[in-house]
Amino acid sequence: MSANQDNKSRWVTRLGAVVAIAALAACGGLERSGQPLDELTAQAIFERGEREIADGSPDDAAFTFGEIERLYPYSEFAERALIMQAFAYHRDQDYPNSRASAQRYLDFYPTQQDASYAAYLLALSYYDQIDDIGRDQGLTFQALQALRRVIEQYPDTEYAQASVQKFDLAFNHLAAKEMEIGRYYLKRGNYVAASNRFRTVVEDFQTTTHTPEALHRLTESYLSLGLTDEAQTAGAILGYNYQSSEWYQSSFALLTGQGLRADPIGNNWLSSIYRQVVRGEWL
Repeated sequence: MSANQDNKSRWVTRLGAVVAIAALAACGGLERSGQPLDELTAQAIFERGEREIADGSPDDAAFTFGEIERLYPYSEFAERALIMQAFAYHRDQDYPNSRASAQRYLDFYPTQQDASYAAYLLALSYYDQIDDIGRDQGLTFQALQALRRVIEQYPDTEYAQASVQKFDLAFNHLAAKEMEIGRYYLKRGNYVAASNRFRTVVEDFQTTTHTPEALHRLTESYLSLGLTDEAQTAGAILGYNYQSSEWYQSSFALLTGQGLRADPIGNNWLSSIYRQVVRGEWL
């Protein structure tokens, strides 16, 4: 069995046990002990923490798992409790503490099998806090960095696969923010500021779903500024990659309405991109 399969099996078994405990508790077949934690063994404390998660009390579970680290710091349960504490905090949506526990696990047990899961939990502690596009995107940048670490350091794990999907969504989220600001400037006639935002999308977020609109908005902004070479070149790139899109049709109408064509003209930043597109080195 591979290390990844073994790791997955451990978590399936562990979480399955938690579900079973929850079912018993719901039927009244399991009494929660009121015995002080410092009178219990590490295993008993660990099992109480699992019950608390299953009972819907992740905040209590996080405390309980933390007590294992305090009372039995050198036991085998100390390692397991730390990753479970990170999980419990995350379940409770206490993202800063989840992140702290996950990072502590990575610091103390960097070579253990659950390190990949700890890194993933750390990334999720940022990702799950990403707000709507109208707010500051600092957490999005941090989520991207943490997700990239999971992808690069644990490429053969299921967490890397999940991180790739979330990375793409977060990346698209940042592009959406640039587009929102660009549209704001465009509506107010601040075409220079608007074009700078749309340029960022084309240069830095070209693999996202926002690129076609960004190219159209560049065409629109540059025509308003009288920069016809840039406008025509933006239209040419749009036509080369997204000819069937509504954005190309809109740009084509704008250009032809002024007697212009969607052709690469002049020597500007968009002309350089167009040459890369033709050589197949872009997108």
